[in-house]
Amino acid sequence: MSSSIGGPGAEDNRTRGNDGRNESEHGDYGANRDALATDRQSVVAREKAEFGGMKFGSAFFGWLTATGLAVLLLGILSGIGVGVAATNGDAKNAAQDNATTTTIVSAIVLLVVVFIAYFAGGYVAGRMARFNGVRQGVAVWLWAVIVTVLLAIIGVIAGSQFDVLNRLGTIPTGSINGNATAGGIITLVVVVVLALVGAILGGLAGMRYHRKVDKVGLGL
Repeated sequence: MSSSIGGPGAEDNRTRGNDGRNESEHGDYGANRDALATDRQSVVAREKAEFGGMKFGSAFFGWLTATGLAVLLLGILSGIGVGVAATNGDAKNAAQDNATTTTIVSAIVLLVVVFIAYFAGGYVAGRMARFNGVRQGVAVWLWAVIVTVLLAIIGVIAGSQFDVLNRLGTIPTGSINGNATAGGIITLVVVVVLALVGAILGGLAGMRYHRKVDKVGLGL
């Protein structure tokens, strides 16, 4: 009797009941994830409203990072170039004979260094500020523009011995001094634009790190 009561039909009923519970559990899990996602969005929105915006303090340290890295990389590359020229006379003569090619290569190297340096600077600012990565990148770039203009003015007023920009060698300032060629002006414009793009991309990358932390913290 007991076997007939607990026959295949009962097993099917139990199976359907288990499936129903599993579906319910999956539904609850999905609802919980949606609730957590919504809560995360609201939490981040409240934090952004309170602590967001352009942070010039964070951007200043980002600018220091960008400037320091640019000087370091250009110093290393310059040292390599001087070493090669000193030990290889043919390379030095080839560079002198192909001045146009050498100028183009130097400009490309400068652009790559500027992009890497300002990406790093934007990343530092974005990591420190946590929000508004684009604004932090723009703030890093604004620091660079402000300091560059101030140092250029000091160089013009005080004389070439105080021209810090040319001593650093990180910015082609010929166009600022009024003795620029067309190539120098174009290089300067591209450097300025590329620095801005690199800083913004770095700021976004630095900000995304904190969004990953928020996601893990809420179990998503």
